[in-house]
Order: sequence, then C-alpha cells, then structure tokens
Amino acid sequence: MNELSEDILLTRLLETIKEDILPLTQQGVAAGSKVFGAAILNKQDYSLVVAGTNNEIENPLWHGEVHTIKLFHEMPASKRPVASDCIFVSSHEPCSLCLSAITWAGFDNFYYFFGYQETTSVFNIPHDLKILKEVFGVVDGQYRRQNSFWECRCIMDMLPALKGVDRKLLDSQVNDIVDAYNKLSDSYQSGNKGSGNIPLA
Repeated sequence: MNELSEDILLTRLLETIKEDILPLTQQGVAAGSKVFGAAILNKQDYSLVVAGTNNEIENPLWHGEVHTIKLFHEMPASKRPVASDCIFVSSHEPCSLCLSAITWAGFDNFYYFFGYQETTSVFNIPHDLKILKEVFGVVDGQYRRQNSFWECRCIMDMLPALKGVDRKLLDSQVNDIVDAYNKLSDSYQSGNKGSGNIPLA
C-alpha cells in the first residue's frame, strides 16, 4: 500500500468511527450496553457496508463486533460482499470472543482505535485481558497480530508514519473521537451499567 492510499484509508477509518459507529454506540450506552462498536467497509472504495454497536442488553454475546457481523449476514446475499473483500473496523481491540468471530466470519483483516490497555485502564473494563490470561494463558494481550487468518493494525500506531495528510485535521478527528468515548465511558460507568443482568458488566 502506497503512502497516498494509506493516508486515505486512515482518514476513512477515523470518519467511520466518528460518523457511523459512534452515533450507534451513543444510543447503545444510553440503553445500558458497553462502549464497543464496529463497522465493515468495502476494500475497493472504502464505502460503508454496515455499522453496529454492542447490544449485550439483548444478548450478552452481542458484542460490538459480533453484533455487526450478525447485521452483515442479515443483509440480502446479493448486496453483501464477500468478507475477504472487506475491511473490518473496531472502536476497541477485539476481545477473545470477537477475535474468533472475525476469524470464523472470514475477514482477513481488522483495524482498531483503542487497545486493550486503554480498555482496561481508561474505560474500566478489564474482562478482555483477564479472559485472555485466565482461559488462554495469553499475558498482556500478546496474541499473534499477524497470522494465517488475518492481520490487524492499531489505528493510533499508523499516525506517526503518515506524510501526505493534513495532520491538524487528523489530530482534531482523533481528539474528537477520544473525547466522545471518554464521555460515553463516564456515562456507562455511572449510568444503568449492567441493568440488563449482563454477566460481565
């Protein structure tokens, strides 16, 4: 991937989080679900296929990524691209459930904004790292980010290498996203968190 397409991709990933995932997540948090959301884009033109958010108040398995994959497969087959022709975008680094769902659904990539450490320390949701450690023996979330199924990248790690982009605009988008999710986290932690008998609230 050349510098120009990398710049365009990153800009589109941030737009997707801010304009497509975030509004849905605001609704989800207001209803009592967690702050996680996802979207699926076409690789060819980066257009939105579908976006979703955590819906664990309906089903504890409807994590942001899993629920988005569910919505993806509820689309008519004639309008649904092949998973390997898509880009998977996640607001937060996927937990073990979502890593498996992304794999089983046939996506060969995913991008995330917030990493596990932020999910634990900033968003006060420690389950991702704890499950990886207790169930799989994976310490500090160090799974293989490049493997025979997919490659994943942290959006924030992509920023320093970019050259052909308006950094002021990009930094503003990043700050807007961080501020919005911080507010959502405060709302979730102080609101009706776990009101739907969610096992790991």
